[in-house]
Amino acid sequence: MAQSDAEILSGLADIINEETGLEQDLVQPDKSFTEDLDIDSLSMMTVVVNAEEKFDVRIPDDEVKNLTTVGDAVTYIKNAQG
Repeated sequence: MAQSDAEILSGLADIINEETGLEQDLVQPDKSFTEDLDIDSLSMMTVVVNAEEKFDVRIPDDEVKNLTTVGDAVTYIKNAQG
């Protein structure tokens, strides 16, 4: 069953907090992973792997570059869950 945007956002915030120590309330849909949240490519790959496990989706490496904002990731995960 697909999760709501809010559930996915909350889950991503938890993952990002665990990886980077950023407060969950800073993880908002309009935030850029690299510019606003200062997540480097290595941390981003860890976030992706953890998101794949948490949300039971597959995010191909060539799709990761298209996920520039938290909102992009939420939308991708929601669509991948079907």
